[in-house]
Amino acid sequence: VQLVESGGGLVQPGGSLRLSCAASGFSISRYTMSWYRQAPGKAREFVAAISSTGGNSDYADSVKGRFTISRDNTKNTVYLQMSSLKPEDTDVYYCNAPALIPGSSEYWGQGTQVTVSS
Repeated sequence: VQLVESGGGLVQPGGSLRLSCAASGFSISRYTMSWYRQAPGKAREFVAAISSTGGNSDYADSVKGRFTISRDNTKNTVYLQMSSLKPEDTDVYYCNAPALIPGSSEYWGQGTQVTVSS
């Protein structure tokens, strides 16, 4: 099982970025997938989640109305469209997949850095 994030970078306040999370080793179509973020010295925090079919999504209050999570099960990929970015959105963003077997561990990607700065 592998999750590979991409799409991070440096963007000015008010700008946009789209992150991608490509999964391999399993089919994401059966699972809720999530994005988290983490700043140095801080706990990893929830950003957004999307149900297996994409019919339901959930967001942290801090990103509601600015971020949109989506998925393409045919490409085994999850996306995070980020708009109206703020300096406080600067973090490493991680893709998360749940434990595929009850009692086993969840999965994380290596993270992609997003920096919002002028």
